[in-house]
Amino acid sequence: EKAGVSVGSRGGIFMADSQENKQKEQNDVSEKNFMIEKIKERPVNKKKLLRRTLITVSMAVIFGLVACFTFLVLEPVISNWLYPEEEPQVVVFPEDQDEMSPEQMLAENMQQENQNSQSSSVPGEVMEQEQIRELLSGIILDLDNYKQIYSALAQYVAEMNRSMVTVTGVSSGVDWFNNVNESKNQSSGVIIAQNGKQLLILTDYSPVKQADDIIVTFNDGTQADASLKEKDETTGLAVIAIELDTLNEDFLKNDITIATLGSSNIKDIAGLPVVALGRPMGTNGSLGYGIITSSASESAASDTTYRILQTNIVGSQNAGGVLFNLQGQVIGIITNGKSATDMKNMVCAYGITELKRHIEKMSNGEKFAYLGLKGVDVTEEANSELGVPYGAYIKEVEMDSPAMLAGIQQGDVITGFGERVIISFDEYTNSLLSMKPGDSVELTIMRQSQQEYKEMKFDITLTVLK
Repeated sequence: EKAGVSVGSRGGIFMADSQENKQKEQNDVSEKNFMIEKIKERPVNKKKLLRRTLITVSMAVIFGLVACFTFLVLEPVISNWLYPEEEPQVVVFPEDQDEMSPEQMLAENMQQENQNSQSSSVPGEVMEQEQIRELLSGIILDLDNYKQIYSALAQYVAEMNRSMVTVTGVSSGVDWFNNVNESKNQSSGVIIAQNGKQLLILTDYSPVKQADDIIVTFNDGTQADASLKEKDETTGLAVIAIELDTLNEDFLKNDITIATLGSSNIKDIAGLPVVALGRPMGTNGSLGYGIITSSASESAASDTTYRILQTNIVGSQNAGGVLFNLQGQVIGIITNGKSATDMKNMVCAYGITELKRHIEKMSNGEKFAYLGLKGVDVTEEANSELGVPYGAYIKEVEMDSPAMLAGIQQGDVITGFGERVIISFDEYTNSLLSMKPGDSVELTIMRQSQQEYKEMKFDITLTVLK
């Protein structure tokens, strides 16, 4: 029995070993099978790949656009915060002072020069015209005197020309054969101000209206690029600007002069000596000497009137430039087409007094508010004899203007502009010049109805003259 047990145990052990060996063999076979398996790549889904590519590109484009927009918006803010830029100074021209008549100025100069040898009948007062004539009657001019006079005028002109420039508007175009054509239109200009960042020049609007480039040539031949600051359609004038950092500092200090705007609102201005500079003869750099012969006429324009200064200077019908008095002040801006039909070649000019506010607005880059009225002052005779109330009498209402659309009519008299009382057309003009396009104003007008004037009020939104 023991032997049988022993044999049986050995048989069981042998069987157990056999099973283990078989299991190992199976595992080895499995491992061998695993090692010889081929790894196949997953097939490419082209549609899915294209869709992901398009999404990625689209997201990149959107990100780029957002980044560019954010940079454009924030860059000026950040730059101004890190490097604050000074704003241009506001240009303001002084108001006219009470001016003496030419006779009074001449008398005062003579009195100062002859105070040791001549005496006035009333000490400390301006001499009478009889005394002036008496003094002039004893003066005899010879050839040397005329030479001295014209030599002095030549020196004066040389000094005033430091304020004058030539403005060239350059335009490019293509003809029928695709050839590039370049056209140049010129006018004169006068340096009127500098605002800390720009040099400002008053000139005609027509040469720069369609210009691609604006070139300014100074009296010494120096050239600089300019840009349009603002225009005035009613007068055909414009202010152009040259960046100061494009000009040499020594040149600004030593080679140019900013002109002084004087006054054309002078009592008895007829007879005042003037010099016309710019292009009074139709060519740049020409000049003319003469006197003011008349200042009685006016030129009506949209929402304003201009005083016309007539001279005895014979010039071109295409004249331009400025009128200087002998004190070195600009008293007129030469224009054309305003002379009488039988005096077409006589140089005439807009009086500078009526232009100052317009030039001031253009120099500050401000647009003009437009209402669309032409009018005159109510005279004392019209008030006393016809009962017309004092104010701005409306002679014409322009078609499709804000005034016409609001119901203003010819013959109305403006007596109030907002809270301001209006007693003349000049006051109406100055009130409008203080407004901006888009502003609203309440106009008080007097309208004739059954032999009497009745008050009416209109709320009007101002626009810009196109």
